[in-house]
Amino acid sequence: MIDEALRYYSCWIQEYLIENGMALEWAIFLNILVNGFVVLVALKLLDIVFRKLVVIVFKAFSVRTKTTFDDYLVKSNFPRYVARLLPLVIFSYLIPIVFIETPLFAKIFEIVTNIYWVILVVFIFRSILRTSRNYLEESERFKDKPLESYLQILMIFAWGIGIFLIIQILTGYSIASLATLGAASAVVLLIFKDTILGFVASIQVSVNDIVRMGDWIIFSKYGADGFVVEINLSTVRIQNWDNTYTTIPTYSLISDSFQNWRGMDESGGRRIKRSIYIKQSSIKFLSPEDVERFKKIELIRPYIEHRQRDIEKHNTLKEVNREVQINGRNQTNLGVFRNYIDAFLNQNTAINKDLSLMVRHLAPTDKGLPIENYCFSRDKRWVNYEHIQADIFDHLLAAVPYFDLEVFELPTGKDVQALTGSN
Repeated sequence: MIDEALRYYSCWIQEYLIENGMALEWAIFLNILVNGFVVLVALKLLDIVFRKLVVIVFKAFSVRTKTTFDDYLVKSNFPRYVARLLPLVIFSYLIPIVFIETPLFAKIFEIVTNIYWVILVVFIFRSILRTSRNYLEESERFKDKPLESYLQILMIFAWGIGIFLIIQILTGYSIASLATLGAASAVVLLIFKDTILGFVASIQVSVNDIVRMGDWIIFSKYGADGFVVEINLSTVRIQNWDNTYTTIPTYSLISDSFQNWRGMDESGGRRIKRSIYIKQSSIKFLSPEDVERFKKIELIRPYIEHRQRDIEKHNTLKEVNREVQINGRNQTNLGVFRNYIDAFLNQNTAINKDLSLMVRHLAPTDKGLPIENYCFSRDKRWVNYEHIQADIFDHLLAAVPYFDLEVFELPTGKDVQALTGSN
């Protein structure tokens, strides 16, 4: 009934013009123009009204709900895309009726409408993906995941299927026959080489948990040293400590070597590993006077007393000749200093005692004997970590002279002047 009425009115102008003496070809042409204009204007008005109605209803609904998912749907233009479905359905229905006298025009409009259907569905899918990404980024569980990479991967698949469907609509070839064309595959591989590499890398980065959003990484090859702020299909964006940005290819995360500091963030402390270079000529055995003097240093007095009792007991038992100090066992000022550092670090509340803590000799160098302090600060924040480390070495460097030791340093101008006796 409705179809018959529409067909009647769609041909009314044509029949009227023919009855008034116009040629058939011109009557059909003018009928198509008028019908097309009327349909397009009606569809445009319907699109405007329906779009405003859907957007208003959707916004009102999103305000009343507690979840933010529908709010992100509004921001991603999902209601606007959905609102275009009804006019498109009506237009698809009217095409064979309005252009019943001109199958060629009907076929052209049908092809254009089908292509628009594919594009509109892809845009709706994209808005859903963007909404899902924004919604998941609110969750702590997904905050550090490369969601942008997943979105881009899915969008590439969506556009790939959409392009194949459009080609099928235009040419009539099936998707299966197009996908099997070797030349097309070669072109796709050539054009999307970086995208394919990034796609594979994104999967490996995610599955193996190599890098997360917010990780501090050092990538010397690209001069990157800072926090990961974005991971997408083709690139990783890093904000360096000087607030500049470095962009590196995603696939370089699995093809090259880089340093990720996440383990330090997740551990109980940040490592302090620094040496004090002792002038070797200042190292000596302790005399009884030195022992008594060092006992006044409260932090190591228990150690010195215990150690001295063991030494004297051993030397007495072995009847060691003490006229020469090298005979038997003896304490050294460097040994006492090492134990002082160990005691100082153990009583420092800023140091995590549950992690490795030691004071050790390294191999002597031409710049002195390195005494390495190896420990971990509880506070891992950069500024606080540097303050803790500085406080420790400020104290230790100031303490060196109390043990009759000297810190090695290269001669300066004043040292040369003192040797030559000049002013």
